[in-house]
Amino acid sequence: MYAIVRDRSRCLTLKEGQDLWIDRMPTAEAGSELVFDSVQLLKKEDGSVEVGTPHVSGASVVAEVIGEVKDEKIRVATFRRRKSSRSSVGHRQTYTHIRVKEIRG
Repeated sequence: MYAIVRDRSRCLTLKEGQDLWIDRMPTAEAGSELVFDSVQLLKKEDGSVEVGTPHVSGASVVAEVIGEVKDEKIRVATFRRRKSSRSSVGHRQTYTHIRVKEIRG
């Protein structure tokens, strides 16, 4: 059983028991639950598929927040030729780590 849900500007394919990193949610605290109500597609265990127009009514996905994690550092170097000008910047993206508990529908 899996579901395709809309999370702000992205579509996520979620399965029960799956761990994944999503874009940072500032309001989510470790140990709390997230509920994704905008389910666009739901595939059940018996093989039937429900496609929403635009959302499947009565379907939702419950996930628990494990915490916040940071990705590896990305180094960005810029330079201007023949100008003796160089700069280097690092960036670490922050994500929210979640585990899908239940798919209702």
